Amino acid sequence: MAFTVKYHPDVKSNDLPPINAKMRERIKRAIETRLMTAPQEYGLPLRKNLGGYWKLRVGDYRVVFKVEGEIVYVLAIRHRKHVYEDVTARIK
Repeated sequence: MAFTVKYHPDVKSNDLPPINAKMRERIKRAIETRLMTAPQEYGLPLRKNLGGYWKLRVGDYRVVFKVEGEIVYVLAIRHRKHVYEDVTARIK
């Protein structure tokens, strides 16, 4: 089954520009090969206040997403130090 990926508006405007081009390409490849084919197979579920969301690790970066049917909603692509506070703020 192929999944469609949709991005939170802040991902393209705030999350991706500070990341260097090589890492952006690596993240893009991971999303295309993993999240678009089997997101729950490659991702790990988050707990507590982020229950229902998943994370995909790409180096020191985390892609936080939610799966609803055949759509994968990417909420954040951030460095592991900052990702969870940012995601919590975006879902409120």
